[in-house]
Amino acid sequence: MTAFFALATSLLWGLADFGGGLLTRRTPALTVVVVSQSIAAVVLGVIVVATGGWSEAGPRLWFAVAAGLVGPVALFSFYKALALGPMGVVSPLATLSVAVPVSVGLFLGERPGPVQFAGIAVAVVGVVLAGGPQLRGAPVQRQAVLLTLVAALGFGTVFVLITEASTTVTGLFLALFVQRVFNVATGGAALCAAVRRGAPALPEGGLAWTALPAFGLVGLADVAANGTYAIAAQHGPVTVAAVLGSLYPVVTAVAARGFLRERIRAIQAAGAGLALVGTLLLATG
Repeated sequence: MTAFFALATSLLWGLADFGGGLLTRRTPALTVVVVSQSIAAVVLGVIVVATGGWSEAGPRLWFAVAAGLVGPVALFSFYKALALGPMGVVSPLATLSVAVPVSVGLFLGERPGPVQFAGIAVAVVGVVLAGGPQLRGAPVQRQAVLLTLVAALGFGTVFVLITEASTTVTGLFLALFVQRVFNVATGGAALCAAVRRGAPALPEGGLAWTALPAFGLVGLADVAANGTYAIAAQHGPVTVAAVLGSLYPVVTAVAARGFLRERIRAIQAAGAGLALVGTLLLATG
């Protein structure tokens, strides 16, 4: 069950990143975050009311509040780092987020077997290579590296927090709803600040209503990924769930190849293969 839900997490996050990347080609990144997360919050609110999730309210929701505050900071740092570039360095470096939940799992006493340890090592190397790291000829600003490390720390922290935010399915819906509400509040405040500084909030020509389903799919895929990761981490070793859940760059690269006809470099193909090998080791270990 852990492997299934963790791999579902990678699939959903990979598709969400791909869709979000397409939307940010025309719409400011902050607007994409706020709109997509707002749609997800509305849908989750309906689900919470329908399932009686409010009855699950308790102290654990503070973990969801913290995740809702940390998540946007990590996302904005990541987008800023991508703007400073190069993406071939920033994207793989962000996968260091896996170190946070893995470290927490080891601190709590999880001890994967030798095969699983090998799988973790192989999968992490595969994920980094799948991002297509530019090993030379790519000047990197120190600020871009620092921002990427902040983003990685933030993403990893969200992994840990959302796992602790609930113990039941209905409680998970409520936790995800609370997280999204604070995502929107934090992101909205940042968007207002950016607009006051003169940055555009909408694309040229305005935001088309026909684009809202795409925003909704990105937001809901992100929500679903958080949910499947929480389930994976609660029903198995966090170390395994975190590594398998971090394979999303492979999904994004494959989606770009399939829909945009982007060429996959040899190093990316090798990374995808290593990630698959690491997954098999983790699943069979």
